Amino acid sequence: MSDERLDKILAGSGRYTRSQARAAIQSGAVTVDGVPVRRPEVKVSRASRILAQGQVIEGEEHVYYMMNKPAGVLSSTEDGAWPAVTGLLPRHLQARGLFPAGRLDADVTGLLLLTDDGAFAHRVTAPRSEIKKVYELTADGPLTEADAAKLAAGVVLADGTAYRPAALTIDGEDPSRASVTVTEGRFHEVKNLIAACGRRVVTLRRVAMGELRLDESLAPGEIRALTEEEKNRCLM
Repeated sequence: MSDERLDKILAGSGRYTRSQARAAIQSGAVTVDGVPVRRPEVKVSRASRILAQGQVIEGEEHVYYMMNKPAGVLSSTEDGAWPAVTGLLPRHLQARGLFPAGRLDADVTGLLLLTDDGAFAHRVTAPRSEIKKVYELTADGPLTEADAAKLAAGVVLADGTAYRPAALTIDGEDPSRASVTVTEGRFHEVKNLIAACGRRVVTLRRVAMGELRLDESLAPGEIRALTEEEKNRCLM
């Protein structure tokens, strides 16, 4: 990874404009690996620990976050009826231009990835990547092993829409509760699969992408950065 100007890294974090970054550096408010730096043009490694006015600056070229998405927000642009999930992000991450890797409807909760890395987002969401997405759901009535067999064989809707085989695991104590594992993640896929079984989804929550599981310690709407290991796990 090549070194870059310190003022460019600060501005790229979304916390400062370029002029504000220069002023902060010249005032002595910025340290790189514990050493104050007063020249905006100094080139530093993005891997360095950069503090500006006591705040850690995300120096990485791209950043990756996990959110426990709450209900009532869209993981896409606002449509007039529902606000966008990006409105829940800290202002500096909004300014950095983070966007969701994939879509969850307003009523769907759980694991959502946010990044500014378009190539990563495409790889995670592209059906051809065949990355597993695991959802927990409650249906409006009991699901059966016949339903599980139907999904395992692949479902074709009346309009010709064809879905790849999916795994339905029914709760042994409450057959209206289940988990579904899909490898496409297409629009309304889980809802359509359950509808093909003659049931309606009442609640739906995504709990895993690839080998990455939702951090259950996150309250609805909370985020945290992914570790490098976690970033790789969601591609498995």
